[in-house]
Amino acid sequence: MTLVDEDGGPRGDLTVRTIAMPADTNANGDIFGGWVMSQMDQAGGIAGVERANGRVVTVAVDAMTFIRPVRVGDVLCVYTRVSHVGRTSMKIQVEAWARRFRLQFREKVTEATFTFVAIDDAGRPRAVDLPASME
Repeated sequence: MTLVDEDGGPRGDLTVRTIAMPADTNANGDIFGGWVMSQMDQAGGIAGVERANGRVVTVAVDAMTFIRPVRVGDVLCVYTRVSHVGRTSMKIQVEAWARRFRLQFREKVTEATFTFVAIDDAGRPRAVDLPASME
């Protein structure tokens, strides 16, 4: 049986799953917040590329709050869902959850909204492609 925190569980698609290693820690032995944010940016980028059907770049991160620490040995699971699509940009909700080392327990460690812009080969903004079901 997997226990979840009071939020009831992650929202979105599991996009990145990786293990927190000793090289990713600060002087106190906790995993760097920047490492967690990097994993979230990668996951958001994957979701953005899939939705835009091409290259995307991160242009903003809104209101990231670290709720709980990530520890060495935890498996970081990052979930994504596209919440808004504009002409060239999209907002992607990203949640990071830690599956605690040697325990059948997971808890949300942080969440944020990442904004990505679809770009062409020259790095200029381009229209986000509509999925086939919306054309």
